[in-house]
Amino acid sequence: MNDIKFKTLEDLYVRILPALRSKVNELHKLSYTYIKEEDIWNFLRLAKWTNSYDLDLGIMVNDIFNVDLKDLQNYLFTKQERRTRND
Repeated sequence: MNDIKFKTLEDLYVRILPALRSKVNELHKLSYTYIKEEDIWNFLRLAKWTNSYDLDLGIMVNDIFNVDLKDLQNYLFTKQERRTRND
């Protein structure tokens, strides 16, 4: 099996962007219109994948499609709270 290697996080982001867009479209249909592709990306990258090893695209795409909405919302709320306090 071919392991795909990425030189930068940007390369990886571009590769999984279709999955991120699909998930965002699903969430928008459920009225979560404030959630963006980069929100899911940053949440998974910083909260779920940080201490993971040997992630492959299949696992990452599965995580995108099965992201825990409550955890994602808590992440976004906390991020917004920090931004508000720093303003």
